[in-house]
Amino acid sequence: MRAEHKVQQNTRPLRALLLMSGATLSLFAVTGCHIDMWRQPRVRGQQESEFFADHSAMRLPVHGTIAQGQDKQNEPLETGFEDAPNGKKRYVKTIPAPIVVTPEFIKRGRERYNIFCTPCHGKLGDGKGMIAQRGFSLRRPPGNYHSDRLRKMPIGHFYDVITNGYGAMYSYAARIQDPKDRWAIVAYVRVLQKSQNMTANDVPAEEKSKMETESAKPSGEPNTTAPTGSEGH
Repeated sequence: MRAEHKVQQNTRPLRALLLMSGATLSLFAVTGCHIDMWRQPRVRGQQESEFFADHSAMRLPVHGTIAQGQDKQNEPLETGFEDAPNGKKRYVKTIPAPIVVTPEFIKRGRERYNIFCTPCHGKLGDGKGMIAQRGFSLRRPPGNYHSDRLRKMPIGHFYDVITNGYGAMYSYAARIQDPKDRWAIVAYVRVLQKSQNMTANDVPAEEKSKMETESAKPSGEPNTTAPTGSEGH
């Protein structure tokens, strides 16, 4: 009797498990468990379809569809390119509207430039940033904005490089997301190029007059003329 009672006790967990499994299966059956959710009708690429009149399963996007990140309503502003007379694309030569270059805009560009560009291109844009000086050795070093090639480059080139990268330089589009900030940096690059390649003929007449007045003063006399223009670089 004791052995029979012991066997019954040992089989109770198994019976409970079977009952629970049966109840679970019954629940699925009652609620109508289907596999349609993950086995839906679909087609493979280039497969024929009887649903469409042209029997092609591959469908073009609906007219007017704009992919995320491709809403280029002002292409020159957002890409740095414009339409050329021959039907191709070319770099813009001036900063596109509606941007207006002001002293505040230049200051914003200098701030962004110092954050993102100086590590490689240097404070003066001569390609001698700290990364370039600390072992960043390449066949083509970081760009020197004062080279003849880059001084003659259309301004859209610099915007395109910031957006898409160039050579070993990766895209900064994710880091400088606002197109206006990219153009502000481009404007400041032009300021750097001007500042390092100016002649006396490029100095405004008013400023040149002040310089001549200062140079005519006896040596040792303090300079009382208030500085004008933007800060030094």
